Amino acid sequence: MARIILTFGIISGLIVSLLMVLGMTLLAGPDGVGSETVGYLTMLLALSFIFMAIKRHRDVNLGGVIRFWPALATGLGVAAIAGLFYVVTWEIYFQMSGGAFMDAYMAGQIEARRESGATAAELAAYETSLRDSMALYAHWWFRMPVTFTEIFPVGVLVSLVFAAILRNPRVLPQRA
Repeated sequence: MARIILTFGIISGLIVSLLMVLGMTLLAGPDGVGSETVGYLTMLLALSFIFMAIKRHRDVNLGGVIRFWPALATGLGVAAIAGLFYVVTWEIYFQMSGGAFMDAYMAGQIEARRESGATAAELAAYETSLRDSMALYAHWWFRMPVTFTEIFPVGVLVSLVFAAILRNPRVLPQRA
């Protein structure tokens, strides 16, 4: 099981890392937004390897039958490894960009509030709260867990769905 988790976790992690870098460099607008939807879609694409990991574990190691909890554990293992790749890739990108993404993101968020009709006082308060958040985000011990929580809950949901589906041995049965 550990080998399957590691193999599919690395594959998933490499895919999410590659697609994240492509999304951040090619699809992000000048204000740093615009790649969020693409980002979550790429997470789903990369985390689809959870399905393959659970199925492989079921068919190769367990003779075609798996219970829900072992299937979920397999999926969560893959999701955790993919999450670690995601965090490391973001840290490299963040350090290489000198944190410029966050300045652009903050400016885009303030502009979006301005366009939605926020008053000057509301904008000032919002900017202050964003600056406080950015001050925390500048520390790796805050940034890394926040980054991990961007992808891991998606992995949990994907693992739950695939574990529920693949616990039924009639779904894509093992080949003889």
